[in-house]
Amino acid sequence: MSVSTVLVAEDQALLRAGLRMLIDTAPDLEAAGEAGTGREAVELARRLRPDLVLMDVRMPDLDGIKATELIRTDPATAEVKVVMLTTFDLDEYVYAALRAGASGFLLKDTRPGDLLTALRVVAAGQALLAPSITMRLIEEFARREPAGVPGAFAARLSQVSGREREVLVLVARGLTNPRIAERLGLGLATVKTHIRSLLAKLDVHDRAQLVIAAYESGVVTVGSAPVGDLGEGG
Repeated sequence: MSVSTVLVAEDQALLRAGLRMLIDTAPDLEAAGEAGTGREAVELARRLRPDLVLMDVRMPDLDGIKATELIRTDPATAEVKVVMLTTFDLDEYVYAALRAGASGFLLKDTRPGDLLTALRVVAAGQALLAPSITMRLIEEFARREPAGVPGAFAARLSQVSGREREVLVLVARGLTNPRIAERLGLGLATVKTHIRSLLAKLDVHDRAQLVIAAYESGVVTVGSAPVGDLGEGG
């Protein structure tokens, strides 16, 4: 059995200790260390190279979003996945966290078993996207961002094929891989190949950032279609 290591970054010592103990109860998860500040989380991520960081959004010294960005953009830690912890399901920082490279987020009142399952999902390379809450968050905060403005994704989109663009639209609209395959009349393996290609061409880490890229580039606009059933990636 492979074991995924988790760095716990939380400023409240009691909660941090509880999270570490919970993680260590799982046979396939292991707490790699603890960080009480955002800067310490970045330093420990570089030193310990954990598979995952469970990161509180609001951290002293360096907030969790900036810490996530530093971890995901540093070549030494770019493969370290980050799951954000937040207090409220409509936390104004969640969208920024996804943009910074987080693979998803969890509420602090998540049940222990669900938290462990979520960590396993992200460790397996899938984005932790709740079918309803996360898509509402992305749409809400996409409204505050200028869509279609030339930027980082503009040049990258020119490398995307017509079929890949269709797949990107359906990912952003909330469809799982099986639903995309059904909609486009493709095999599931082909859909997964297109998504891997999109990740490489758009230079993003996971499905969550594909959704962000689609909105920010204007490929998908808010309200252009109903939210589908985006899950862990099918």
